[in-house]
Amino acid sequence: MRFGLFIPQGWRHDLVGIDSAEQWSVMNSLAQHADAGAWESIWVYDHFHTVPVPSEEATHEAWTLMAAFAATTSRVRIGQMCTCMSYRSPAYLAKVAATVDIVSGGRTEMGIGGGWYEHEWKAYGYGFPSAGTRLGRLREGVDIMRQAWTTGSVKLDGTHYQVDGAIVRPLPLQPGGIPLWVAGGGEKVTLKIAAEYAQYTNFAGAPAEFDHKSEILRKHCAEVGTDFDAIVRSANYNVIIADTEAEVAERIAAVRARVLPYLGAERADAFVAEYAAGALVVGTPEQVVERLRDMQDRGLGYGIFYFPEAAYDRSGIELFERAVMPALS
Repeated sequence: MRFGLFIPQGWRHDLVGIDSAEQWSVMNSLAQHADAGAWESIWVYDHFHTVPVPSEEATHEAWTLMAAFAATTSRVRIGQMCTCMSYRSPAYLAKVAATVDIVSGGRTEMGIGGGWYEHEWKAYGYGFPSAGTRLGRLREGVDIMRQAWTTGSVKLDGTHYQVDGAIVRPLPLQPGGIPLWVAGGGEKVTLKIAAEYAQYTNFAGAPAEFDHKSEILRKHCAEVGTDFDAIVRSANYNVIIADTEAEVAERIAAVRARVLPYLGAERADAFVAEYAAGALVVGTPEQVVERLRDMQDRGLGYGIFYFPEAAYDRSGIELFERAVMPALS
């Protein structure tokens, strides 16, 4: 299994209590930690407003961070899980990503999806079109990106995008262009787009749903004539890990206490509910290894891991590095 690490950027109320002037230092320090260690990649989210509710707490912009991490790291790959296609013109986004790839020395990944956060869409003036429109833009957008990164120019007279000779030079450093991670588990459209264009997918990480989505992807690959086994399947996981179950419970309580002043009791309870006992990557190292090994056997090739305490306490990350990663690498 390959391993990516989410860097806290505020979206999940994971920089609260840290002065805005210090937040970049915290994020960059974690990126440097990953760069010096065994992590293959670091990741950010492409969102503008916090969840589970929009608030005035910090949410740092994804592609600005991508450029910054490209310049401040030297080994680790950098990605977003995932960029919303409609938030930026795809030809412009292809240009931005190519520049980031140059700055990084060829270490950029492109996570891309249709988008879902309705409040954010409307607040920024994007409206909130139907799922069909959002996914139609996704399909045309990945076509634009592939043209941009392989030929250096784009021409498309599409339903959603019209591009006439956009020049994307210099090309990305990576042969064949920046790897595409098509994110989402939509069975009729998203997974078909993934079968046609993706080097990586990113969908549900629970065992039964992962198996089901994998079979849908396999069928789409057979229909469009691509190699299912050549597509790396990934999933995102929220992690609370400690040496004992009692310590795991203490860590969950600490996360709740941190967000309580910002979310209130009811939302704070819901916020930490996903870390309840039995969650896939919540538990002792032995429990986490057993569950992830099962996912590996099901075909999971890449996990991207989010530690809600990362900005305040790295001990969970360090335990994961010592006790989980070597067992599955």
